[in-house]
Amino acid sequence: MSWSWNKLSAAKWEDAWSERIAGNPNAVITQIKGGKTIRIVVYCDTEQDALILKEHFGGSVREVKTQDWVAAQNKVPRPPLKIRDSLLITEQTDAEKLKALQQQFPKRRILSVPAEMAFGTGDHATTSACLRFICDFAKSRKGADWSMTDIGCGTAVLAMAALELGAVRAAAFDFDPMAIEVARHNMERNGITDARLDLFVGDVFEWTPTVGQKGDLVVANLFSTILQKAFPRIITAMKQNAVLVISGILASQWEETKASAERRGLTFDKVIKRGKWVTAKGGLRASTARV
Repeated sequence: MSWSWNKLSAAKWEDAWSERIAGNPNAVITQIKGGKTIRIVVYCDTEQDALILKEHFGGSVREVKTQDWVAAQNKVPRPPLKIRDSLLITEQTDAEKLKALQQQFPKRRILSVPAEMAFGTGDHATTSACLRFICDFAKSRKGADWSMTDIGCGTAVLAMAALELGAVRAAAFDFDPMAIEVARHNMERNGITDARLDLFVGDVFEWTPTVGQKGDLVVANLFSTILQKAFPRIITAMKQNAVLVISGILASQWEETKASAERRGLTFDKVIKRGKWVTAKGGLRASTARV
């Protein structure tokens, strides 16, 4: 017996759902005739998994016909995601297969991040762009101590990547308790302890970072409307000379987001556009740099 969780949502939220479930082979988004509504379906192994999604997001749960479930499960497995020459992210969880991957790619750090609940594996354009910036930052800080702060962490793949690539500690939080639950599962399967990663549920608009939650690298993968309002809080999480990476920005909203950031003393030296998404790297201008 198999189950699915189903939800109708306004089409304007399609980008948000697409980013959340990117890489999840058991999740499907379809546009309903007329174009104003989308249907999100997540296939689940158990009724309980589907009911958890219903409790969290609303929607409905139904039993799935055998042939539908077989079709959903027979999708071709996604190949590992390679980031620069130093990181590999896979949905594999089997110890022997992970060992084989490590032997095949001995110079790469490997993270196991399977699709879980209504979350994907981290290969959305916004996430992969952030991962590349993290790899570049880690390379530039090789041999030095550095810390990382992940704002709107989702599955915590960015914070875990930073730790694998040399960060001595990281802090990561998300407004969504389910995201934190999934992130904690990912910590456990990758052997990352609470001492290295401070993971918690939090609201960026109410959060005041402790000393240990401030980073030399701060990454905020949030929608532009949230970023624009959250820049004052984000800046408080930046250590002196910290690098800031922002993502989750639609290209059509980049100019207004950049203008909002610049009014707060931020500047960007590298901007990447992938499809309809923008990711940017920068920091505080010298005249407004934190002490």
